Amino acid sequence: MIDKLFSPEVLQEAAEVIRTQFPLAVWETVYVTVLATVFAIVIGLPLGVVLVAGEKDGVCPLPAWLMRALNGLINLLRSVPFLILMVLVFPLTRLLVGTVVGTVASIVPLVIAAFPFVARLAEGSLREVNPNTIEMAQSLGASPMQIITQVMIPESVPSLISNATIAVTTILGYSAMSGIIGGGGLGKIAMNYGYYRYKYLIMVAAVVLLIVLVQLFQSVGTRLAIRADKRLKNR
Repeated sequence: MIDKLFSPEVLQEAAEVIRTQFPLAVWETVYVTVLATVFAIVIGLPLGVVLVAGEKDGVCPLPAWLMRALNGLINLLRSVPFLILMVLVFPLTRLLVGTVVGTVASIVPLVIAAFPFVARLAEGSLREVNPNTIEMAQSLGASPMQIITQVMIPESVPSLISNATIAVTTILGYSAMSGIIGGGGLGKIAMNYGYYRYKYLIMVAAVVLLIVLVQLFQSVGTRLAIRADKRLKNR
């Protein structure tokens, strides 16, 4: 088995696939991951702010029924496995992009799966803000919107960046799974060659590249979080 895996023919075929198809697959994976992360943050960050600011003791209390509905929706979407969620949102994906197969189509379920996760991460980051800082801003007459935009979010930027990095790596893993239903990228390469054609060497190469991408995103996110941390700047 090992001899067949590393035979000259197998190695030559794997090298050809890596040379001709991997560059586009890597680009598609990065493209989908970054775009889905941006959309997830655009939706999830405001939701996270609402979950913190809109609670009973928050800076801008909202009706209890609305908060329960938001929490229920987020918990519901987070509890659905991604593979099932991709199938469930087929009608929405077809409505938005005209197809349920391909690289662009995979962005829709990725965003729907990721934005509740981002909302919870943002909620956790905002809850780390020192309550005394918020009380001081309130005592100075700051409005709820000013407290949110000038106190809560700026104070939680390092944590938000760290959690955004977690979201990116999670979405990257989801993007690989989208290859099962025809999504593009490294997941498609792994499925088409590694699973359907038993070309395990190509599948291993795709997994290695995914690991490299995760490490790259994690390193960049960690550095940005450190640079944004005021406590480290003052040392």
